[in-house]
Amino acid sequence: MSDAPKSNSDSLKKLYANMLLIRRFEERAGQLYGMGLIGGFCHLYIGQEAVVVGLMGAAKEGDQQITAYRDHGHMLAAGIDPKAVMAELTGRSTGLSRGKGGSMHMFSIEKKFYGGHGIVGAQVPIGTGLAFANKYRGNKSICLTYFGDGAANQGQVYESFNMAELWKLPVIYVIENNQYAMGTSVERSSAVSDFSKRGASFGIPGVQVDGMDVEAVQKAGEDAMAHCRAGKGPIILEMKTYRYRGHSMSDPAKYRSKEELTEVREKRDPIENFGRKLLERGIMTEADMKALDDQIKAAVITSAEFATESPEPGLDELYTDIYA
Repeated sequence: MSDAPKSNSDSLKKLYANMLLIRRFEERAGQLYGMGLIGGFCHLYIGQEAVVVGLMGAAKEGDQQITAYRDHGHMLAAGIDPKAVMAELTGRSTGLSRGKGGSMHMFSIEKKFYGGHGIVGAQVPIGTGLAFANKYRGNKSICLTYFGDGAANQGQVYESFNMAELWKLPVIYVIENNQYAMGTSVERSSAVSDFSKRGASFGIPGVQVDGMDVEAVQKAGEDAMAHCRAGKGPIILEMKTYRYRGHSMSDPAKYRSKEELTEVREKRDPIENFGRKLLERGIMTEADMKALDDQIKAAVITSAEFATESPEPGLDELYTDIYA
């Protein structure tokens, strides 16, 4: 496939670059947290990069995203400036939420990114509401509503499913099944561990996807978006993925074995596996990948420097932006 069309080659390179950016950004965020420069909670997306990058590779202008607290990757995939994301992480006035949202509560109306939500499952009815607004306005936009395997057991999720199917709302429910809800495995917490079937009683179709394969994710996303844009209502995409770090930075993740983690890293890493495909297809060379990695690392260092050099919000910001 070395004679792949240039446009296709460019789009594949972009998928690789976006995954690598998230990986390097999150690694840096972990370092800043360890240095005490990020306060509160911090949930890293390392290992899950293919999910959001693949879906954003399928999205169109005007499509929206809403997610939980593991949200840095979703913002970067939406094209939001890493400097603004890192500044928010470190609580600076130059951040996306002017330093008052932190890791879990970032927004960008410009990029159609509606959070960042700290309450488990709370984003699901809001995402359903965004989809209702799209249908009401007749704008053909779709809301990608992300939540995890743990949140999939919340009652408000099923209330949302019912309304979404009843009103044929253009929403894709993306269940990022990273195998562990905080420290509890799927097998111990879910009577039905095939999350693609969670909408069956409402008549919502579901698809299981290899969430470690960015091309498989993009293809599933394209199919799901065609379903929604055709007026067929909601659809569920269960992304079988894996997080390499703990639930949050304070979680040592002792509930799983080192062997399990090592096996996933060595055999299923989304970035390394996709990188090998690009090499085999002649789309990129080892030198290209090294240069890209150096470029991304430099951009991430710049974002960290920008953040740490930015001022914290003043006391006059205490009561601003409380209401829209």
